[in-house]
Amino acid sequence: IRDLGTTLSHLRVLWMAHCGLSDLDGISSCSSLKELYIAYNNISDLSQLTWLDHLEILDLEGNNIEDINQMQYLGLCCKLSRLTVEGNLICLKPNAESAEEPDYNYRAEVKKLVPHLEYLDEIPANQT
Repeated sequence: IRDLGTTLSHLRVLWMAHCGLSDLDGISSCSSLKELYIAYNNISDLSQLTWLDHLEILDLEGNNIEDINQMQYLGLCCKLSRLTVEGNLICLKPNAESAEEPDYNYRAEVKKLVPHLEYLDEIPANQT
């Protein structure tokens, strides 16, 4: 990923779905990204995304995000308005160690950690 960012410094949209990605090391070099589509990979750590100041749309569907606290990194992406996380373990329970809780609402938890979101899983984010 780092090579892409250093070569294509003005890259605005990047599709890397179904690529077998296990981490996002080097994504910060793609600092102009506005849209990032990384669905159906093996990503669990979102900390590298905090450097993407222009990111508006992020598709993380079907990855390995097991801890709701990973969403705090996305809270630092101040322009992020559309997020897709369905198909990740966080939609069922807050972390891998916890049991499924009947009153757990991942939409409400994501909205707390990323308050500026407008759409979550293609539904207005304020609809919890």
